[in-house]
Amino acid sequence: MAQYKSDFLNTLAERGYIHQCSDFAGLDALAAAGKAVGYIGFDCTAASLHVGSLVQIMLLHWLQNTGNKSIALMGGGTTRVGDPSGKDESRKILSLDDIETNKTGMKQVFAKFLKFGSNPKDAVMPDNAEWLTKLNWIEMLRDVGKHFSVNRMLAMDSVKLRLDREHELSFIEFNYMVLQAYDFVELAKREGCNLQMGGSDQWGNIVNGIDLGRRMGTHQLYALTTPLITLASGAKMGKTAAGAVWLNADMRTPYDYWQFWRNTEDADVGRFLKLFTKVPLSEVAKLESLGGAEINEAKKILADQATAMVHGAEAAGLASETARQTFEEGGTAEGLPTVIISLPTSILLALVSAGLCSSNGDAKRNIAGGAVKVNDAAVADDKFVLSVAALNAQGAIKLSLGKKKHVLLRQSQVIARPLLG
Repeated sequence: MAQYKSDFLNTLAERGYIHQCSDFAGLDALAAAGKAVGYIGFDCTAASLHVGSLVQIMLLHWLQNTGNKSIALMGGGTTRVGDPSGKDESRKILSLDDIETNKTGMKQVFAKFLKFGSNPKDAVMPDNAEWLTKLNWIEMLRDVGKHFSVNRMLAMDSVKLRLDREHELSFIEFNYMVLQAYDFVELAKREGCNLQMGGSDQWGNIVNGIDLGRRMGTHQLYALTTPLITLASGAKMGKTAAGAVWLNADMRTPYDYWQFWRNTEDADVGRFLKLFTKVPLSEVAKLESLGGAEINEAKKILADQATAMVHGAEAAGLASETARQTFEEGGTAEGLPTVIISLPTSILLALVSAGLCSSNGDAKRNIAGGAVKVNDAAVADDKFVLSVAALNAQGAIKLSLGKKKHVLLRQSQVIARPLLG
């Protein structure tokens, strides 16, 4: 039996998205009437969003999908300040050009999850630089700053944890929570926004926005946060030996993205199907009940569905077929990530250039451990040289690290210069 009146909160509760809410009854009534207007802010700190942002993106997706309105707020203004939440060191201050470049890269993924347009329920994507960069310092202090207690600000986790560890907190970072609260108030005025969502570490900042809205005369505002998503092993979601799992194809290929989900731990499959796909819950229940080798079929469905949401069904299908040919048939599938190299080249340079190893030392250790293969043949000598003779009929060399990491190496094309008479 449904716990809430709204499809929005029922969906979030059933799929495991809810950590805290400021007023379940009030938000439920709004969402049931199709009047919830929710936002999440995304600072422009990198050229792509990563898997760690997916839960928040899915919140916006489900909000719109259940008849309400979603706002993906670009942090072109707050990125210039830096959110201290969960960090021991100040964020690097980016140039305006870098922020704009990052914003462009980040925008690519939202169209896969949200419908943008001019209709009332279509999603919008404002940038808080529109209002934050136009604020007058004295007016800001007088009209907004007066509502903030320094005593309360010092007690916020994002501040307190930094100070308790005796790490420096700059004045500009100290003001981040003021700007985030002001964003909520500004969006309430501009877009009729009444809900801010975010990760559990943002609870204090969001509640500050609710309080500021009350003091500055907005309509009632609400907060909803998601739990911290960790792996069954306890590791942080989205962190791998190779770094962040980016959502843009030019920063992580659809094949590598598919592989990330295919390698999910057994205990996480059901939970991740609920959080990161739209697979019906009845089907999820069947898949997560599989045991032994059958759980691998559930992992493939997770990989297919999660990859399709970010990269499209065609890319997901190609990634799945590439994996099948590579692992089940032992072939050299054309869909594997490709790296262009000049031949001949050393095996060490090839491993590092392909991103399979972080350094020559790392490459040597993997070779010594028997983890490196060229065209499915083990390499035992770290002085091994890849030559043109290793190219297969398709003009590629299959380079492998362990059982799950494979790339195709292709010879760079040398263009002859015409002779000058």
